Amino acid sequence: MEQTIKPSNKEKKYVGLSDAERSEIATLRDRNYGIREIARALERSPNTISYEIQKNSVNGQYIASKAKAKSRLSRKSRRLHWRKIEQQTELRAFIIEHLAPPHDWSPGVIAGYLQKQQTALPYVSAPVIYDWLYSSLGQPCCQYLYSKQYHPKKRTKKTERVMIPDRVAISERPQTVNDRVAVGDWEYDSVVSSKRSGSTAALAVAQERVTKLVRAQLVPNLKPAAYAEVIIQLLVGYLVRSMTTDNGIENKQHGLITAVLKVVVYFTDPYSSWQKVIIRTIPLRSV
Repeated sequence: MEQTIKPSNKEKKYVGLSDAERSEIATLRDRNYGIREIARALERSPNTISYEIQKNSVNGQYIASKAKAKSRLSRKSRRLHWRKIEQQTELRAFIIEHLAPPHDWSPGVIAGYLQKQQTALPYVSAPVIYDWLYSSLGQPCCQYLYSKQYHPKKRTKKTERVMIPDRVAISERPQTVNDRVAVGDWEYDSVVSSKRSGSTAALAVAQERVTKLVRAQLVPNLKPAAYAEVIIQLLVGYLVRSMTTDNGIENKQHGLITAVLKVVVYFTDPYSSWQKVIIRTIPLRSV
């Protein structure tokens, strides 16, 4: 006798990590961020971050390019796998029957049953079933979903999640700043402890572009709000006309700096920290 499996509540569809988030994970790992710190910065579950790092690391080093390639391959594979539902009449009939009343199973429950129960039917995952439902062939069966809606994929250019909100690109920085004709244009950065130390401490460093004056202060961690407060403390009382930094997630609260110091914060292009001249190799033990 077939065992009846009832879904307990509406499933929440998981949204996979974007390429931008994978790049940010690699950057934060290089900065000695822990899994929970990365999860908070990206507003993701620690389990999601832990699994992502575990499956895409080589010799303990997370490789973002490997993760992106595997993700693209997985999406391509899923597009091919949903055609299995159309090609196998018995499998398609089983899915339609159990989506509809009186079963009212979700795609997740159907996939779980196919995986765990002894059945001659081939296994297909929940994402594959959803892909079939959202195709033109499976669209009529969307009426059996909880939402009873068909969600076609929009054929618009995909936009990545913004890690640094309201950032102003360095290309918009005045030429006078580039030419260093006046005092008051600063660059700032963070220097992290070595991975061997196991410490989350970092050094916040600000340098004036003309005089080369350096201001620095130790910070216990690189949480965005706390880091912004330290940068403000470093420069209160000094002439500040502009500021330039990179795209590290610790700079997410740059709006606090703009509000207090009344200056625009400019950001280097992604993966182009060399666009600012501040020295990144100041050893923590010297301060």
